[in-house]
Amino acid sequence: MNADVENLVLEQLRAIREELADLRRGQDELRQRISSIERQVANLQGDSALMHQRLDHVLERLGRIERRLDLADAPI
Repeated sequence: MNADVENLVLEQLRAIREELADLRRGQDELRQRISSIERQVANLQGDSALMHQRLDHVLERLGRIERRLDLADAPI
């Protein structure tokens, strides 16, 4: 009976180890996916900053054109 109990405990421990290994693999996959999302968000923020910079440049140029043509009293 003692050997049966030991085998049962060993089986349970092996099952627990397998489940832990599955959890670790899943956790690693989630980490990779989160890292990918973080990189994408950072890229979007950079793109947004670049678009704002370009828009500011266009507004500057428009303001100069309006002043040269006397279309606007105050600068933009």
